[in-house]
Amino acid sequence: MNVVGNIESDTAIHVDVLIVGAGISGIGSAYHLQEQCPWARYAILEMKDTFGGTWDTHKYPGVRSDSDLYTFGYRFKPWVGAPIASAGEILKYMGEVIEENGIDEHIRYGHRITSCAYERDTGLWTVKATRLEDGAELTFTCNFLWMCQGYYDHENPYLPPEWQEKGLADFQGDFVHAQEWDPDYDYEGKRILVIGSGATAATVVPAFAEKAAHVTMLQRSPTYFFCSENKNELADRLREIGVDEPTVHRIVRQQIMYDQDQLTRRCQKEPDVVFEELKELVRAFTGKPDFEFEPHFTPKYRVWQQRLAFCPDGDVFRAAVDGNLTVVTDTIERFTETGVTTSSGEEIEADLIVACTGFNLLVMGGIPFTVDGERVDWSDTVTYRGMMFTGVPNMAWVMGYFRASWTLRVDMMGDFVCGMLNHMHGRGVDRVEVQFRPEDRGMDILPWIEAENFNPGYLMRGLDAMPRRGDKSEWRHNQDYWREREEIPRISYDAPEFVYSGERSIGTKKKEQAVPA
Repeated sequence: MNVVGNIESDTAIHVDVLIVGAGISGIGSAYHLQEQCPWARYAILEMKDTFGGTWDTHKYPGVRSDSDLYTFGYRFKPWVGAPIASAGEILKYMGEVIEENGIDEHIRYGHRITSCAYERDTGLWTVKATRLEDGAELTFTCNFLWMCQGYYDHENPYLPPEWQEKGLADFQGDFVHAQEWDPDYDYEGKRILVIGSGATAATVVPAFAEKAAHVTMLQRSPTYFFCSENKNELADRLREIGVDEPTVHRIVRQQIMYDQDQLTRRCQKEPDVVFEELKELVRAFTGKPDFEFEPHFTPKYRVWQQRLAFCPDGDVFRAAVDGNLTVVTDTIERFTETGVTTSSGEEIEADLIVACTGFNLLVMGGIPFTVDGERVDWSDTVTYRGMMFTGVPNMAWVMGYFRASWTLRVDMMGDFVCGMLNHMHGRGVDRVEVQFRPEDRGMDILPWIEAENFNPGYLMRGLDAMPRRGDKSEWRHNQDYWREREEIPRISYDAPEFVYSGERSIGTKKKEQAVPA
């Protein structure tokens, strides 16, 4: 059953499927592979020394999900806690999935991939990696590569480059990007300046406000917040009447997805009405019917054109009402020894500055790829439904949703990829590529996503490095879960966009393992 041998000592190994990344995408994909393709031998390569991906990277105060865990959790593993969960609770959940399904024996931690090369003549990917604990250079071969490493740089967060020119080095207090937060740092009694207003800022601000002398949030532009209690009344009621957890998970998951679909559609059709409803929630949680939204809580863009930040129990707004938080909407003129001066001339003093300025997009983990010796430039490829790419055989990339839980697409792609692998196994072929159909020739080739659809800073900054999309639904990642959940399960693996070749059946061709070092 899928076992790859002694993964602690082998310096080269062949598997049918190599999964890159042991985060939420990689662990979910491994589960589906085990369940749906029991013939397939697989391994997982993870750069970190533990599982969890983004939930291990981020250690700032209050770090939590901004999606509910009934949909962010896997469909096969019931979630039994509050809808919004801490990073620790999510890691515990993932650990249970790994242990309950024997996935741990397939994971190689501390392996940094240095190159991926595919040769059509052999039908194999050759993946080079460095084992970080001893610097050993390892070689892996596989028939199919499943990229689950995410989409941003876990080691180099984004800082506006102009900050250096604006005197960041002059600041004499402590400075840190939230992505690089040291959990041992003691911020009690400090004056904290948080720069940014997105999901990270929405998380750290109320956490800081509990112990800091004062918190100031400096933002260029406001963010939309959705305030709600951190509970699900339907789940609580179903449990109260004795419904089993798998059924609770399935029903509540379905209800939440329906509600999210309705909200997304309303944000496009009647954004002003939705904004007024969001305001009413703020007023309810703060107890202030005259809460003032101008200028600090009135965004310049349409609701859901960027991510809608979840605010459990209205904690950000309650911190503002209680006097523990000051919000300043302005830009930085200059950093000073004691803080910053804004463009309007306001001086903000701080003992600690925390940058919540986002991250850097990193396509395919920044790993060099070649196909038949030619370097792959991802911006020259066109995506097939945000999963596969023209000119790159036997590879899938998990890219989730921005407006719905990432894991919904992990589960959906698990079905799609496993179905394709089983189709290849049954047909006796070892290579699949996507290609334009006759009706696709001459279609417009466009950026990955249109700015009107979704335009957060990290995506706009890195859009030129992303694969391209076509003007037809098959050749784009449309970010619409509710449409994809109908379309993707109906895809025929014999459709003309899939080209198969090779007489060696994936899953039967084995390469001798190298002698362990």
